[in-house]
Amino acid sequence: MSHRIYNVLFICTHNCARSILAEAILNQNGAGRFRAFSAGSHPAGQVNPHALELLERNHFSTKGLRSKNWNEFATPDAPVMDYVLTVCDKAAGEVCPVWPGQPMSAHWGVEDPAAVEGDEEAVNKAFKDAFIVMSRRIALFLSLPLEKLDKLSLHKELVQIGQTKD
Repeated sequence: MSHRIYNVLFICTHNCARSILAEAILNQNGAGRFRAFSAGSHPAGQVNPHALELLERNHFSTKGLRSKNWNEFATPDAPVMDYVLTVCDKAAGEVCPVWPGQPMSAHWGVEDPAAVEGDEEAVNKAFKDAFIVMSRRIALFLSLPLEKLDKLSLHKELVQIGQTKD
């Protein structure tokens, strides 16, 4: 018996840190059940090196990770998304493209570690904190009985996950 693989798009303005972390975490921890992607409304053009280093240090694959525009996922030949999750405040307030298939969406805002100024220790702590929050939220998402929840209940759960701080 084959099971369905759900497509999830994580959106953040620059697609260089938070959404990249989420993509890598869900692709590894949800392998076989989920296929994660990430994109931004104004992509930075490259993944933040601190994000890549953190993922590698925690044994997550960084293969294929790149900063890209969300328009790539609004084309007719793009994978149809089941879920679109915004992970930063700026993207939450923006007008998003119309996604094929009308995926369920929710906001999982996380403070931007790439915006932290200070010494290396402060920057590393910001990335670690974002990684921990995103890992916990994704773990909660992975624990949901998706096939058993009606749309309204599922949306409520997704919104509630986004309000989880730690």
